Amino acid sequence: MVHYDQCSQYTSHDWSAFLKTHGLEGSRSRRGNCHDNAVAESFFQLLKRERIRRKTYTSRDEARQDVFDYIEMFYNTKRRHGFNNQLSPVEFENRFLKRLISV
Repeated sequence: MVHYDQCSQYTSHDWSAFLKTHGLEGSRSRRGNCHDNAVAESFFQLLKRERIRRKTYTSRDEARQDVFDYIEMFYNTKRRHGFNNQLSPVEFENRFLKRLISV
């Protein structure tokens, strides 16, 4: 998945061919709506800053495994999120489910 905006270089046939050649899927905001992908943009900014910025991967599999580990072993289970009252997404969801069950 590659997120990009509405700029003309991303609407060209060359860009579409590049995505197809590399087995990638494009994702972009609707015209005039900069908030469509705000959550994805926030996540990818954190991923780059916290995990991959200074790394050089020797293979695609190594990169894939590292990103998987970041998401599943850290981001969802340990990383505190301001929007979730400083709880990890897993802990936030668990507390929410406990409240539903106890009602």
